Amino acid sequence: MRVRRIPGWLAGVIGAAGLLAAWWIFSATVFQPPAGTTFTPVPSPFVVFHTIWTDGLAPYIGVFEVTITEALIGYAWGNSLALLVASTVLLLPQIETVVVQIAVVSYCLPVVAVGGIAIVVLGGARRAGEPSATAIFLAALAVFFTTVVGALLGFRSSDRSSLDVVRVYGGSRWMQLRKVRLIAALPAILNALQIAVPSAFLGAILGEYMGATDRGVGITLIRLQGDLDSARVWAVFLLSAIVALVGYAVVGLLARAVTPWVSGKAVAA
Repeated sequence: MRVRRIPGWLAGVIGAAGLLAAWWIFSATVFQPPAGTTFTPVPSPFVVFHTIWTDGLAPYIGVFEVTITEALIGYAWGNSLALLVASTVLLLPQIETVVVQIAVVSYCLPVVAVGGIAIVVLGGARRAGEPSATAIFLAALAVFFTTVVGALLGFRSSDRSSLDVVRVYGGSRWMQLRKVRLIAALPAILNALQIAVPSAFLGAILGEYMGATDRGVGITLIRLQGDLDSARVWAVFLLSAIVALVGYAVVGLLARAVTPWVSGKAVAA
């Protein structure tokens, strides 16, 4: 008996509807405003959507522009370094243990402590409206581990017979890396890069929480929390989730276009 799977888009719609329903139920039951006040830490989805509609997207564009820039720069630096390190392991297998331990340590480091050190060493934004160096660093740190592990697993998935053919014909480890391992590792690398998109965005936001910047999602959330403006806090949170999902989807589409054989599509000759 063949089981029919739910299409990906339909599963996404059902999941989003379920989250919105749970959000509304909790806001209407558990998080009711205390007697004599209208403040609630969890406003209903209708209040949040109405706030975004009333404000318009213009006030949020400048806020997200800086954070997205920080996330993109950190994403590029962190993933480039991770891929370089993973490729070096194939050329020098002796350093694999050290590289893996460094990647694990980078993943386990407490963000608050690292961010505090980074804000002292690197500082924040040099001028008003510019990206924060600390936010860029934390965005790069957030993607390093997943990309290193994904790339190493992908490189190890290479077909042994193909590697033997390259070696028999006098090919070096560098030739094996370019001709065999890189092609075999593309799906795993692209999956790691896709997962790294929301991680980089979150890292940039956490970097802005360290201060030394005047614009961005993190500093905006701090201001709104201080004003007890829960509706706009949730509005920024919702828009952040949309930005991360869009980036995740874009890299996913790119991965399907670059590796069509993974999704079962025919490759043109």
